Amino acid sequence: MKDRFDNIFSANAPEVNIIPVMNIDNIQNLKDSEMPPVLPILTLRNAILFPETVIPVTIGREKSIRLINESYKSNRLIGVVTQIDAKVEDPQPEELFEIGTLGKIIKIIEMPDKTITAIVQGLRRFKIDQINITAPYLMAQVTYLEDIVPDKNDSDMDAITDSIKDSALHIIRLSPNLPSEAGFAIKNLEGYEFLINFIASSIEIDNIVDKVELLRLASLKERALKLLELLNRQIEILKIKDDIQRKVKSEIDQQQREYYLSNQLKTIQEELGIGSDQQDFSQLREKAAKKKWPQYAAEAFEKEIKKLENTNPSSPDFNIQYSYVEFLTDLPWDEGTEDNLDMKNAQKILDEDHYGLEKVKERIIEYLAVLKLKGDMKSPIICLHGPPGVGKTSLGKSVARALGRKYGRISLGGLHDESEIRGHRRTYIGAMPGRIIQTIKRAGSCNPVIVLDEIDKVGDNFRGDPASALLEVLDPEQNTAFHDNYLDIDYDLSRVLFITTANNVTTIHPALRDRMELINVSGYLAQEKVSIAEGYLIPKQIEAHGLKKEDMQLSKEAIDTIIDWYTRESGVRGLDKRIAKIARITAKKIALEEELKPVLDSDDIKDYLGLPTNQPNIQEGNEAPGVVTGLAWTEMGGDILFVECSLSEGKGVLSTTGNLGDVMKESATIALQYLKAHPELSGVDGKSFYKKDFHIHVPEGAIPKDGPSAGITMVTAIASALRNKSIRSGIAMTGEITLRGRVLPVGGIKEKILAAKRAGVKT
Repeated sequence: MKDRFDNIFSANAPEVNIIPVMNIDNIQNLKDSEMPPVLPILTLRNAILFPETVIPVTIGREKSIRLINESYKSNRLIGVVTQIDAKVEDPQPEELFEIGTLGKIIKIIEMPDKTITAIVQGLRRFKIDQINITAPYLMAQVTYLEDIVPDKNDSDMDAITDSIKDSALHIIRLSPNLPSEAGFAIKNLEGYEFLINFIASSIEIDNIVDKVELLRLASLKERALKLLELLNRQIEILKIKDDIQRKVKSEIDQQQREYYLSNQLKTIQEELGIGSDQQDFSQLREKAAKKKWPQYAAEAFEKEIKKLENTNPSSPDFNIQYSYVEFLTDLPWDEGTEDNLDMKNAQKILDEDHYGLEKVKERIIEYLAVLKLKGDMKSPIICLHGPPGVGKTSLGKSVARALGRKYGRISLGGLHDESEIRGHRRTYIGAMPGRIIQTIKRAGSCNPVIVLDEIDKVGDNFRGDPASALLEVLDPEQNTAFHDNYLDIDYDLSRVLFITTANNVTTIHPALRDRMELINVSGYLAQEKVSIAEGYLIPKQIEAHGLKKEDMQLSKEAIDTIIDWYTRESGVRGLDKRIAKIARITAKKIALEEELKPVLDSDDIKDYLGLPTNQPNIQEGNEAPGVVTGLAWTEMGGDILFVECSLSEGKGVLSTTGNLGDVMKESATIALQYLKAHPELSGVDGKSFYKKDFHIHVPEGAIPKDGPSAGITMVTAIASALRNKSIRSGIAMTGEITLRGRVLPVGGIKEKILAAKRAGVKT
């Protein structure tokens, strides 16, 4: 059978499924002394336990759960009785049928929903004489009933049981949800008692009283005749259901036939051009009539929609063609926003959103001034470059707000496919416009502000070079006729204000870099970070976390502590995260009604942010000979480094450590060679250079370092080691050295000066 625990006569019952028991010798041989006169009573809804059968009972009521658990642990037999009304939650003695079955709990299964399922085996019928106890569960005095079993050779009984089997098999055939293996089980049932009890348990009867009547009958022959009557009644019910299902199926088949014919008719109408597509075409033409687009775009639309009208709607090309024509009408060709030419208001908005960044703000105001005087001007292509967290990306949204334009952003980090910029040709399945055109469509304006983020991280591979595709986008002389492969016609990008961002401009394609107006957005001084925190970051986090101004106040010393000991950056992104964490903890304290300190000072920061995560890179004072402080530039901003030189007996060999690049190793070689050529500068005899080995180390060794800026620092470190004299405290240096002793200029001066100031360097 599909499942030996399934009820073979019904798909399910409200509370139980029947388990047939084939071996019943232990039940028939049960002694009277083993049957207790007083039983705990388990009440069932809409189900009856017959002798010689096993049923799983799902227990949810607390009384019943306690009864089952205690009886199972003590191996005690129970009485199983059906309640008259299944809706009653806590049935009283008078609400129970008086006939029940002695049962043995075979197994208990705990369910995930905190209910239990008990497997109960029926043993002997009984009649309730009196219910004595009603708490914690019902206890009843019972009288056990004997079955009147006919002789094994009773021909009438054989005929009745054969009829019962035939009726049961008929029910199985009429029930498509019952497995065919159930018929095999019926054919192999033996014994009058087990056959009748098993089928009586399994039959699906709406009126529970009929099943109780079966259990009440002592004569097995009478019980068999009553069961045969119920089976025949069930057969008639199933026949009626089968007739109804056939009629319903016939009606459904008719509906499906009508649906099929309706679709056929629709297809024929579409073939004749009498379909809903005509209405769609007219809507597209209405949208096109309202568009203010170039003549070539109007001609392209007319050509493509005529082609669409002549395309079979069932053709795969129809949807591709329709999507293209619809995209043409949705794209803003001349629908732009009017610029806000109030320069004072624009300056106010820029100042509200960002602290500092004066060069960028000044450039936007200049653009507005020319636009106000001339009335028309090609938008500039601005590239903001600088360390992370200084506000490059967010500045684009502020510029859009100041100008009153729509805003869009495209992340170029890790972009390798040229088609992402130019789009795909419509000959490809799933072709789409490039991200530039898609962003303009989403903005719904032909003159939005579009931020091209991380332009220095564009890559190239066999799919093409996106940087080369960007040349056409960002060239003011070419982008008036930008050609997207999907559109296949030119689109004017000159009205779009492109703002690109980068951390390192040296990695940008040279031709692309030449087309942009580079504006350096350098890092912030500690004092500037404090001002940004007080004026921008703290109010933003207070609002974001639903706090009031008086709930979270930080002293300047507290902000300085966060900057020095919990962040190491040129921007303020890390500072913003730490302030957000303080805001979250403050919100939690308010929710838990804990006491808040009016103003947090530097000593309180550890309670909110834990132990410091950063050791400030403080200038060590050049106390030891051969140690000199240098200045370095990184994509994260400026930093200081220490160049160490150590001497040992040898033959003038130079070795370098500290994960140095080729250029930096060459600087070390030049520094040593310059001092060899001018021994008077180091105050030693020239022969001494060939009696010592020189070891230059630049910590930290795990960090790669390269560049020419450490040349002068290495010269000073070697000279300090040779003289065995330390360099004056408070000095840091940067510059490329030549063999002639010239110190050449280097880049990143502002970032290096900021790093020197953070480290406490004076000179």
